[in-house]
Amino acid sequence: MISVVVRTRNEAAWIERCLRAVSLQSYPDFEVVVVDNTSTDGTRDIVAQFDVRLVSITDADFTFGRALNRGIAASRGDLLALLSGHCIPATERWLDRLALAMAGPRVAGAYGRQEPLPDSNDFDKRDLWTTFGLDRRVQTRDYFFHNANSIVRRDVWETVPFNEEIYGVEDREWARRVLERGYRLVYEPAATVFHYHGIHQGRDEQRAFRVARVIELMEKGEL
Repeated sequence: MISVVVRTRNEAAWIERCLRAVSLQSYPDFEVVVVDNTSTDGTRDIVAQFDVRLVSITDADFTFGRALNRGIAASRGDLLALLSGHCIPATERWLDRLALAMAGPRVAGAYGRQEPLPDSNDFDKRDLWTTFGLDRRVQTRDYFFHNANSIVRRDVWETVPFNEEIYGVEDREWARRVLERGYRLVYEPAATVFHYHGIHQGRDEQRAFRVARVIELMEKGEL
């Protein structure tokens, strides 16, 4: 079984399309767990219309890593597909493609392509098109990873859970630790989602500051 863990916070504009696209996946055996961080825009009412398990996390407890760990802890699958609530799987084969990417030796996780929507701003379109290419690759040193559209093995997560103390870039910090243990990561462009605001959310300087500080600590070996 694959557990699809979806993180949400005020995703009313996207979550119905996200969950509907997930529900149409051709993969034969999967469940959905939604981890919601105090949404106030009707997100939870929309989620309640779908056959999913809802887990809550408060602002006081929230970090991206902790939200993922709680959702995974509430799930049952041996494979864990991680999806942002504002990402929409592009085809009914999205989950199949992620699962196939995990078939290689020592693969701890895989992540898929992200494409902009027509009304995404030009900064986000540029970032997505230049970051997520068309060539599949296996990573043994490069710790780029992106949890908006990814899959990891439960047995690896049990040994290497997501860091709950950092506020952002928990995906790359996790990837660095698993690569250090001799695992591999796969980029699978056929596992595609649409992502409205992209990986940098336009020119959000506060987000850029958080990301840069965490990566600096990793590069210095202090994290």
